[in-house]
Amino acid sequence: MTREAIKVFPSDGLRGEISVPGDKSISHRAVIMASIATGTSVISGFLEGEDNMRTVEAFRAMGVRMERPSPSELSIEGVGMHGLREPDDVLYAGNSGTTARLMAGLLAPQPFFSVITGDGSLRKRPMKRVVGPLSLMGASIAGRAGGEYLPIAINGNGLRGISYTTPVASAQLKSALLLAGLYAEGETVIEEPRRSRDHTERMLRLFGARLDSEGTRVTVRKTDELKARTVHIPGDISSAAFFIVGALVTPGSELVIKGVGLNPTRCGIIDILRKMGAAIDVLNATDDWEPSGDIRVRSSELRGVEIDGAELLPAIDEFPVLCVAASFARGSTTIRGAGELRVKESDRIAVMSEVLGNTGVETEELEDGIVIRGAGSGGRIEGGSVSSHGDHRIAMAMAVAGLWSRNGVEIEDPGCVDVSFPGFFDSLDRVASR
Repeated sequence: MTREAIKVFPSDGLRGEISVPGDKSISHRAVIMASIATGTSVISGFLEGEDNMRTVEAFRAMGVRMERPSPSELSIEGVGMHGLREPDDVLYAGNSGTTARLMAGLLAPQPFFSVITGDGSLRKRPMKRVVGPLSLMGASIAGRAGGEYLPIAINGNGLRGISYTTPVASAQLKSALLLAGLYAEGETVIEEPRRSRDHTERMLRLFGARLDSEGTRVTVRKTDELKARTVHIPGDISSAAFFIVGALVTPGSELVIKGVGLNPTRCGIIDILRKMGAAIDVLNATDDWEPSGDIRVRSSELRGVEIDGAELLPAIDEFPVLCVAASFARGSTTIRGAGELRVKESDRIAVMSEVLGNTGVETEELEDGIVIRGAGSGGRIEGGSVSSHGDHRIAMAMAVAGLWSRNGVEIEDPGCVDVSFPGFFDSLDRVASR
């Protein structure tokens, strides 16, 4: 990641058509399922960001062969459910919590020893919520502070299915248990307080796992074989969200974002923005194994709203750019139920309060959220210099804020955007009229 700064200047509007990289969450899961399937899977639209490449490298270290037949494709020769081999070295997850937590679930039943670690940020993020229920299934996992923090060491064991109610709605926790449940004797039943994103369930069904789901309950049974598939990954709604908000808050905008994933457990950002008065249309919708379509957005006068935890859950990754949208709305926006964001790549509640304050936006930090008093009715924010805190979503959100500022927004350490959106600033330049 570069330490150089980049400045985003005011725009006269975002116009034209754009595509965004493949979905980050789905890309992780496609690599995992294809690696333990029987046969060769071809994945198109794979996001070659830093986080996803950590998952790729972990499976290469366990004997899975992968090739790039074209720039947009990844070919994976699956080794089958029981074909992974013990890695020669520690598996490095970098900054990817998805890699670390999902791999913990998959490695717990493997007949070998493995260690997972990450960068300085990831080593501060909680792992016990995954290690705890895996231990109830019979997993042997040791780590710092009793498994609370990476690195963790896993001695592969035979597992047994359990019924487990998660303390929070977490797709990473649910996915780790589902992957372990593929190998566990009997059934593994997971109940969530609210329904989290369901990419893992959809992907498991696609590859042939024995899985049922109803409401907030998911059941997986021991599975003998997954079968290779051809998988197309739609554009990432979390990446599209930056362009959606940029077009909404910058007068004179009309932008179409092509081929975006529209999974109902991920579209909370569209619902919230429409509640704020956004002009957003979905075109050419398809309902494949993962629904997708084109998103057309026009500049709109937004109004402040109240957002609770249930509304925020399917938009949890979009919190930073949602805060930016609120900065340009008429009146105050209050977001609650976001306590999980204090242990992401950064403390996103504290950081968004800081960086918005540095650009002239009035905020009030809450224990589990934030209050933002917007500029309103086409009003600009002042602009200024901010730190990304090494968090890709903070960097991209503040780039969007610069589009309708008086003095532009300078972002320190913008290279962190490569985690999820390599080429983001070039893409923004292509559609931002100046």
